[in-house]
Amino acid sequence: MMPKAPILLMAPLALFAHNLMPVPAKLQPGVGRMRIDRNFAFVQLNGYREPRLEAAAARLVEHVARKTGIPMAPATGVHAPAAPLVVYCDHASAPVQAAQEDESYRLTVTPVGARLDAPNPLGVLRGMETFLQLVDLDAGGFGVPAVTVEDHPRFPWRGLMLDVARHWLPLADVKRTLDGMAAVKLNVFHWHLSENQGFRIESKRFPKLQEMGSDGEYYTQDQVREAIAYARDRGIRVIPEFDMPGHATAWFPGYPELASGAPPVPGPYGIERQWGIFDPAMDPTREETYQFLDAFIGEMAALFPDEYFHIGGDEVNGKQWDSNPRIQEFMRAHGIKSNEELQAYFTRRVEAIVEKHGKKMIGWDEILSKDMPRNVVVQSWRGPKALADAARQGVSGILSNGYYLDLGYPAAYHYAVDPLGEGAADLSAAEKQRVLGGEACMWSEFVTPELLDTRVWPRMAAIAERFWSPQNVTDVADMYRRLGAVSRDLEWLGLTHVSEYEKMLARLAGGGPVAPVRTLAEVVEPVKDYAREEAHPYDRFTPLNRLIDAARPDSETVRRFAALVDRREVEDLPAIREWLTLWRDNHARLAPVLANSALLAEDAEISKDLSAIAAAGLEALDKTHDAAWIAETRALLDRAKKPKAELLLSVEPSIRKLIEAAYR
Repeated sequence: MMPKAPILLMAPLALFAHNLMPVPAKLQPGVGRMRIDRNFAFVQLNGYREPRLEAAAARLVEHVARKTGIPMAPATGVHAPAAPLVVYCDHASAPVQAAQEDESYRLTVTPVGARLDAPNPLGVLRGMETFLQLVDLDAGGFGVPAVTVEDHPRFPWRGLMLDVARHWLPLADVKRTLDGMAAVKLNVFHWHLSENQGFRIESKRFPKLQEMGSDGEYYTQDQVREAIAYARDRGIRVIPEFDMPGHATAWFPGYPELASGAPPVPGPYGIERQWGIFDPAMDPTREETYQFLDAFIGEMAALFPDEYFHIGGDEVNGKQWDSNPRIQEFMRAHGIKSNEELQAYFTRRVEAIVEKHGKKMIGWDEILSKDMPRNVVVQSWRGPKALADAARQGVSGILSNGYYLDLGYPAAYHYAVDPLGEGAADLSAAEKQRVLGGEACMWSEFVTPELLDTRVWPRMAAIAERFWSPQNVTDVADMYRRLGAVSRDLEWLGLTHVSEYEKMLARLAGGGPVAPVRTLAEVVEPVKDYAREEAHPYDRFTPLNRLIDAARPDSETVRRFAALVDRREVEDLPAIREWLTLWRDNHARLAPVLANSALLAEDAEISKDLSAIAAAGLEALDKTHDAAWIAETRALLDRAKKPKAELLLSVEPSIRKLIEAAYR
C-alpha cells in the first residue's frame, strides 16, 4: 500500500491556478509544460495489468482527443516516440470493490513526459482523472503543466443517490451519470430502485413486481449487470435500495398480501401518481412477509455484488398499522408499545435476512434502534447530530443531510456542509472513523432524463470535493472558479447540463429570440426546499418544461454581479451599469416572446419586476436619494423578492444593496 501523503497544500499552489476538482491532498508545481499533440495516443501500462486498466487507458486517450480536438495518430516503427504517459500499477484491487480500499496515487508531470504510480487499479483510475483535468490550452497550445501530485481521499464513502423510481431514468442516463461521477472521483452509486411511484427492476422470482408496478419502465437483470460492470470499470460501487416497509406502494399491485391494509382484503393498490408520504406499508406481523423478502433479497443479493444492501426504512406514518386490528393485537401480544418499536422489530428481522445472504444492511436514520447490530450503516437525512449519535453508539454512518440536490440550493451551500461538521465535530478519534463519508441525493420528483444533468451537474462536483479533499479546502470563490472549468470538462465527456439548458431556453422561446429568455433565466432560480411541491399540484405526468425547470439552481451571472456590487470600486461601476441597463430593457425585448409562448406567459410579472428594480438600481447609481424614495423603492424590492411562478428573482439582494447605499 502506498503511504498516504500528509495533508499539505504548499505555498506555491496559490500561484499555480490549477483547475483540479477535487483539490488533491498534496500538489507541488514544477517548471514548464508537457505538450499534448497527436502522439498522445498510447498510454504505457507497467506492472499489474487487467482489462479494466487497458479500457481506462483507451478512454483517457479518447477523452484527451475530445477535449483538445486533436486526432491521435501515433507514429509507428523504430522511430515511434516514447509513451507520453507511463502508468505503474502494483497489484490487483479486490475482486468486488470494497468500501475501505486504497485509492491513492502519485502523478508526476515533467516537460518530457508523465508518470502515474498507484498501488492498485482504483488509484490508477483516480490519477487518470487528475491528468485529464490538468490538460489545458495556453499560448503555446495544449499541454499539461509540470506538477507532482500525491493524493488520496479524505473519506472512503463518496456517493450519489439517484432516484429512478419517481421519474424513470433509462440506462443511458445512468451510464452518463456514472461517467460524471468518475470524473470527480466519486465511488458509490446508490440506486434507488423502488418507491410508491414505481418498481424499477426485473425480478424473475416475483415478476408481478415489475409487470404491475412499473408502467413497463424497469431495468432487466441483464441491464443491471451491464450497469454494474460499467461502474466497476470506473471504480464505482453500486448499492441497490429497495425501500421498506414504507415508500412501498409499487410492491402491492402485484403482491397485495404484503401490505398492512385492514382485512378482509388489503387494497386494491395502484402505483401512486403524485408525490408525498403515503399510508400503505408492509405488514411486519406476518411470517409470509419475511418469507417473501427472504426470497426477494436473496435474488437481488446474487445480482448486486457489493457488500452493502440498502433497505430504505424512512418515513413510515403507521396509519395502516394503527387501523388494522390484527396488527394491533400482535403488538399487544409481543409487548410492542409503539409504531417505532414495531418498525424496529421489522428492521431486525430484515437485517437478519440481509446478513443471511452475505450482505451488510444500510438504511436511513429510522433503522437505528438500541438493539440493532453494530455492523449496519446509517444514512442520515436528519443531519450531522443524528450521524454523530449513531457513531457514539458504535454504528457507522454517512451524511446526506445538506447534500439534497433536488432542494435547489447553490453549490456554496452544499460546499459548507461537512460530514464531520456541527454535531460530529466533537466526536472522539475512534468515533470519527465511523463517519465513512457522505452521499448527495437526487430525488426525482422534478427530474426527467432531459433535466437530470442540469440538476446534478456541476454542483455535484463541489460536493465531491468536500468528500475527497482536505477539510481545510474551503475557499468558495476558488471553488466556483474551478467549478466552471470542471463544468466544461464534463460537457466534453458527454454530459448535457449546458446543452440541454440551451435547448430548453429555445423551446421556451418558441421560435422567437432566445437572448431575452436567457437574460431572464440567468437572474432567476427555482424556489428552495419543498416550496415547489407546496405551490402547485404536481404528479408523475406533469410536464416539466417551464422556466422553473430550465432555470439553474446556482446562477453564475448573479454571483458575478454580486461580487461587483460588494466590491463597488470605481472601475466596477461601468459593468454594474451595463448589467442594470440590460435588465431594465429586457422586458421590452421579451414582450413579443411572452405574447407568443404559453410556456413563458406566467413569467411576465417576474420579468416586469426585474425591469423595475434594475431601473431603480440605475437611479441609485446616479445620485443619493431621500427617505421617501428609499421607502418606495424598498416596497418595490419587497414585492420583487416574493416567489412568482415558483421562481426567485435572485439578483434582488444585490440591487437592494445599491438602493441602501444611495440613502443620503
